[in-house]
Amino acid sequence: MTHQPISLSAPRHHRLLWPMMATLLVVGWSSGFVGIRYASEEAGVMLVLFWRTLLSGVILLPFALTIGPLLRMRGIAEQMLFGVMSVFLYLGGFALAIEQRVPTGLVALISDLLPLAIAALSQPVLGERLSARQWFGTAIAVFGVLIVSFDSLSFGAAPLWAYGLTVGSMLVFALASVLHKRRRTQHMPVHQSLCIHTLTGSVLFGLCAMMQGDLAPPLTRAFAVGMVWLVLIATFAAYSIYYTSLRLFPVAQVSAAIYLSPPVTMLWAWALFSEPLTAATFIGLTATLVGVWMTSRS
Repeated sequence: MTHQPISLSAPRHHRLLWPMMATLLVVGWSSGFVGIRYASEEAGVMLVLFWRTLLSGVILLPFALTIGPLLRMRGIAEQMLFGVMSVFLYLGGFALAIEQRVPTGLVALISDLLPLAIAALSQPVLGERLSARQWFGTAIAVFGVLIVSFDSLSFGAAPLWAYGLTVGSMLVFALASVLHKRRRTQHMPVHQSLCIHTLTGSVLFGLCAMMQGDLAPPLTRAFAVGMVWLVLIATFAAYSIYYTSLRLFPVAQVSAAIYLSPPVTMLWAWALFSEPLTAATFIGLTATLVGVWMTSRS
């Protein structure tokens, strides 16, 4: 297979399409923190993930059954596998690591290195080779993420396997992303695939939540607000835009936008929870913007 820089392999679209989709992706991806912040005040993480995925899947189910091609068992089975990888193992792995007392800042940093893993996998799996400029941009973006995350980094007393779990969860989602991109001719509509992903995740998260106690949701305002946020923004918006972008643009270019999630998350925390902004936030945001621009520009 001939290897070309990803900037040359992208299909031609309106020049504003990717900036608009990248902005929506970053806003949706970083907003998961807000929903978790509200909902986890009233329930354990596994229960929150169960209701997040169950509500998402149930809302999408009527549309998945009536709009789009007829769902066949082979396609459903393939999407269930992607659901296990991109929903259950990815979200659940990080949740379990936090419950095992891996510091949240370290978990967030490893999660935010997802684009680096995708960039590394995109060449051997997809034949999408990053140019020297794009690797340099990636390095700058990673540096920006480290600046933003530095103050919250610490190493706790969690078991060794829990630290490995965070890395493994990130790598599983990276692999799922490049495999999803690789299946160019057998894509089903995003609303159908996302429905299968979330319903698959809900079954597995439900089993985990039952092991910890009851599946009944807390009937509180904070939990309801958290669920609305997680379902509408962090699931429907973020995942839908992410999978749609994978079909239109090179996978490393799409994932590079996720580097902007840490500083944007800090802005969410400042706007909604009055958490202070530091100089490191703005320095890291600037560095990350430069890195993402270098990685994504044609």
